[in-house]
Amino acid sequence: MDKIRHVPSLQAMQALVEVARCGSFTQAAQTLCLTQSAVSRQIQQLESHFNVALFVRTSRNLHLTPEGEQVLASARSIFEQLKNLEERLTPQKRPFRIRLHVSLAVRWLLPRLSDFYLHHPEVSLAIETVATEVVEPTSDSDAYILYLPTASSDPDCLTLFQETLVPVCAPGLVDAPRSVEELQRFALLHRSADRQAWIEWLAANDGKPLEAYRHIPFNLDELALDAAARGLGVAVTDMTLAAESIERGVLVVPFGQPLKTGGIYSLCLQPSAAAHPACGVVMGWFAGQAER
Repeated sequence: MDKIRHVPSLQAMQALVEVARCGSFTQAAQTLCLTQSAVSRQIQQLESHFNVALFVRTSRNLHLTPEGEQVLASARSIFEQLKNLEERLTPQKRPFRIRLHVSLAVRWLLPRLSDFYLHHPEVSLAIETVATEVVEPTSDSDAYILYLPTASSDPDCLTLFQETLVPVCAPGLVDAPRSVEELQRFALLHRSADRQAWIEWLAANDGKPLEAYRHIPFNLDELALDAAARGLGVAVTDMTLAAESIERGVLVVPFGQPLKTGGIYSLCLQPSAAAHPACGVVMGWFAGQAER
């Protein structure tokens, strides 16, 4: 039969992937629940089909030839495409995937997840966190939560809450500041490299320029708030993100009025999300959280 029409079997391609991953025919056979000879025959079928050697075998080592690397890359690509196709055609078999910043996941979403599963035990959420300043959507996510400087008019984006900045510190912080003037006695804890939260809060509260203060920089709300709880200084963060820690008495707002920046945290859907059977349920629950 013409080789163009005669493609190698998926079982043989899977054997190649496992042998390359394990570095051993024996271990690959155990993973695939096959005999070692069966795995060897499948590799031989691939080598016969492409008319190249896929592995260099010695008494101690097993490694891919350059041609084997090419076939392996194609095999992995094929399995990844099949996986993505299955998820698109049968989304009910997988969780609804949400991508968001790690601090938002820990401080806002995680405390609410028990409520979600209490009301929707049949739905599974897959939470993927990132530590980058901007949460970029990916092809393998159904929705993502990101910070926007202004509200979005996109119908596929749901506003969860508005950003409201407040200073927070440990309840036991010695001689905790009671005014903006007293802040100079303490280190300012920053949640991001741009220090934008403190810049905005100080500007709105007649504070001094940043150069007048001591600083301890971090790249996450989570780290800045933990540092504040440990008495390292004063952090500025979103009131909603700090709410649970304030309720538990881990953090306090020493002084000052909350500052609304106009920014929002928004849940946005990927175009393919509507095909997931749980999409409506998930969006309904998040809308309920936003109303609270």
